[in-house]
Amino acid sequence: MKIMDAEALPRFVPDEVAETYGYRQYSARYGNIYTARQLAQLLAEARGDFSPADPVWEKNGRYFDSQRPSVEPDGLESPDEVLRHRQHHLNQVATAIRRTGLFIFTFGLTEAWTHRESGTVYPTAPGTQCGTYNPDQHAFVNFGYQEIMNDFLTARRILKRSNKRMRFIITVSPVPLTATATGKHIEVANSYSKSVLRAVCGRLADDHDDIDYFPSYEIITSLNNRGIYYAANKRNVTPEGVTRAMEMFLHAHGLSQQAGHSDDEQHDPHCDDALLEAFAG
Repeated sequence: MKIMDAEALPRFVPDEVAETYGYRQYSARYGNIYTARQLAQLLAEARGDFSPADPVWEKNGRYFDSQRPSVEPDGLESPDEVLRHRQHHLNQVATAIRRTGLFIFTFGLTEAWTHRESGTVYPTAPGTQCGTYNPDQHAFVNFGYQEIMNDFLTARRILKRSNKRMRFIITVSPVPLTATATGKHIEVANSYSKSVLRAVCGRLADDHDDIDYFPSYEIITSLNNRGIYYAANKRNVTPEGVTRAMEMFLHAHGLSQQAGHSDDEQHDPHCDDALLEAFAG
């Protein structure tokens, strides 16, 4: 039993190289999935039920997947090559869905950028990493409680079509916003975002027996900790914070005794794969 890695690289490829190109960070090479809308959209696309608008972005003569612009930091040679890579990725996502028993999702943001006509949502604003922002074509959206709730329930329905017994762990990212497109003070925008996401998670966990909420957000942000789990920039979570959250997760689910590893394994970020699958049952 292990964490799904549908787009794996050989172990001899150094982690630094792999992570630069979006490997060994997710169960497939999606890049960051910040919103529930983005998650539902990806799952629908993997099933062949959705095609994103404006799928290829350009920068300096190189071409990027608009749905995961960071996974090829130097871009590809042509739009056709981007689309071929995209189709391979979607095939692997579909495979991962069919084989998954426990799905873990972290709610990260309420803010996103969309394609006005089609509603396609993007992980980053067009024109930041690549592509071109067109105010007539693109629009900012700050999702509300009911929209986020509906989007995750849509994602859940899609996933359960592949495995009726699939279960879910949901969390809220403790990483605060450093920028907002709302025009409000960043502290106000961050408070709104985290409050809405936490409220959605609470209701999902209360209403559905197959959804469990893990309080990594509270573990890191608790006033009792006086910010000790944040790095000097007051945004990134320290390795100590990650370790503390994982220790509490394993202990809460009776897995602490299974977490024994050799000294070498303790420094391998992939060595705890079986523990999460064990919780999936």
